[in-house]
Amino acid sequence: MADSTTYQGLGRRKAAVARVWLRPGESSWSINGRSIEDYFPLARHRTAAGKPFEVTGTEGQFGVHARVAGGGPSGQADAIQLGVARAILKMDEDMRATLRSHDLLTRDPRVVERKKPGQPKARKRFQFSKR
Repeated sequence: MADSTTYQGLGRRKAAVARVWLRPGESSWSINGRSIEDYFPLARHRTAAGKPFEVTGTEGQFGVHARVAGGGPSGQADAIQLGVARAILKMDEDMRATLRSHDLLTRDPRVVERKKPGQPKARKRFQFSKR
């Protein structure tokens, strides 16, 4: 899969991990062997995944092949977004300022807080009774 004209990027978000490969010249999306419309039925997820291309003005110039696992659709779309941004950066280091200004190179560290024992959820408490 990895040859001299393929650029790879790794993206993570919440519990999702995405490995992304860009091939110059093509203009197709393949996510876990499916098209982007099939994999992400909601337009906001497709938009999020393709945002680095929109920002850098490279829409339609690359074929995207992504393997993504874990998490849900929003986390996976954001993981692909970060992977695409990092792959574009490997192709052209001059895009760093543009991607950075749109906050596309920062890994979002927010994850779900764990549930604590003796509580119904992470922060919620059972009702207190004084008597």
